Amino acid sequence: MSKSGIVNVRMVITEEKILSNIDKVQKLINPKSKKQIVQLDDDAYFKDLIESIKTYLVEYPKKKNFPISVYKASYELVEFATNQFEENTKKIEELIRQREANIALAVKLKETLETIEEKEDGWKLTLKEASNNYTEDIVQALTVVGKAKNKETQNYQDAVKLINARIVNLESNLHIEIDMERIEDRSKALSYIGIEIADALKLIPAPVEEIKETVAKAEEDVMQEAYVQETTFEVKPTLWQRIKESKIGRAIRYAFRIRIVLDVPTLPEGKKE
Repeated sequence: MSKSGIVNVRMVITEEKILSNIDKVQKLINPKSKKQIVQLDDDAYFKDLIESIKTYLVEYPKKKNFPISVYKASYELVEFATNQFEENTKKIEELIRQREANIALAVKLKETLETIEEKEDGWKLTLKEASNNYTEDIVQALTVVGKAKNKETQNYQDAVKLINARIVNLESNLHIEIDMERIEDRSKALSYIGIEIADALKLIPAPVEEIKETVAKAEEDVMQEAYVQETTFEVKPTLWQRIKESKIGRAIRYAFRIRIVLDVPTLPEGKKE
């Protein structure tokens, strides 16, 4: 099919079809949905949906007469994606803190095991303090190590093996890395929506009904002209500014930050990122 043929097919996409596609995208990025986007790079279906919505927004012939239902649905989709991106950012930051804490616990557990094994000064106090940091099975294993008079016994060997396995788990943080990669993929998809949809949507004038509704809710001493300006994408910072500057602009940098954290074996001391 020729390129012009493809364009003609796009131009006849109905309002109902675009609303349906927007709804499908909304479900794919909804964390409560059973079917969610997994990997943006491999999800051609998701990209096709976004492309159809973007094409409709960009190629609609008379922007002043743009369908109100599509405008509202597109706006709500971008806003939802932006809010989800914010939530993902918080989750990633929490996972990074958890990973840092686990690594610190691994180092501490190594030191604790060594102190108890060698019966260094204060090892009994160290064993007592272990109950504040580790699970009951680890505390019991440390107790076996501390009370053992013969390191060749099976109980002693099993206890040390269990402790070392826990150290490896705390250091590797495999489950955290998996969660971070999953969230990173979702964030890429959310950013993709912001970049493609919001960028096209900001060129469409806000529907008159939207402006009237906003003015009706305004205080009496506020001029209608100010509210008209605030409801357009060109002026209103509450959504587009959040996406362009606060979210989408940081998406790529944040993805790199995640990858760096995953690749570094240990994190800096203190509260450095």
